[in-house]
Amino acid sequence: MEIMNIIKATILGIVEGITEWLPISSTGHLILVDQFIKMRESAAFMEMFNVVIQLGAILAVVLLYFHKLNPFSPQKNEIEKKDTWTLWGKVIVACIPSAVIGLLFDDWLEAHFYHFVPVAVMLIVYGVLFIIIENRNKNVTPKVTTLPGLTWKTAFFIGMFQVLALIPGTSRSGATILGAILIGCSRYVSAEFSFFLGIPTMLGASALKMVKFFLKGNTITFGNGMVLLVGCVVSFVVSVLAIKFLMKYIQKHDFKAFGWYRIILGILLLGYWFIAMR
Repeated sequence: MEIMNIIKATILGIVEGITEWLPISSTGHLILVDQFIKMRESAAFMEMFNVVIQLGAILAVVLLYFHKLNPFSPQKNEIEKKDTWTLWGKVIVACIPSAVIGLLFDDWLEAHFYHFVPVAVMLIVYGVLFIIIENRNKNVTPKVTTLPGLTWKTAFFIGMFQVLALIPGTSRSGATILGAILIGCSRYVSAEFSFFLGIPTMLGASALKMVKFFLKGNTITFGNGMVLLVGCVVSFVVSVLAIKFLMKYIQKHDFKAFGWYRIILGILLLGYWFIAMR
């Protein structure tokens, strides 16, 4: 086990924890950081690591929203338990589009879009969209201001927007939050539903990557197993802080700051790529 790999896994865990829940693309940032911080691991392991590290981020949502997501809570009455089951049903419905497309095109998307330039371009494109949509909705009153008010149809449409996030640099949370806002949800409801939608989505993506990793004859040693564990633990801790920050932030602010961040970062990265290619 190399100490430098542990340090690099810690850095990647911090990046994952911050960027998974803020609408700035975790997968995109991990791919970009990997351009500058190379771990001495195989390409197959890093491909799996960049997805499975999300398990730590998922546990952060489970911890922070355990009561709201727990249909067996003794503190809930029968109506509240039924509402919780309904919420989970809507989450599952919203996961269907990305699950189908992801299973069918995972290898193709990986081959064509998991690269430096597509990530930078998507950062810019969705940064611009964040600013346009927030300006458009400045004086629009949201139709959906509570999770129970979110219909099955709305949940499915939010899931359709999540399909866009299969292209790295888009941001899963960014695509679902933007989509939810566009179809009438408040920022708070959009963010919370995006968090809950991430649980089965990222569990499924992590399971798929691990199965493919082992089916290709790869193994996890003690050394790279510790690297993966460190990445997950760090992403969990940082995710808790990032989620709390975002939910407090959106009570008084819109998402335009994240849009400008994406645009500036994307331009800088394209400039770096252009210089490096000369």
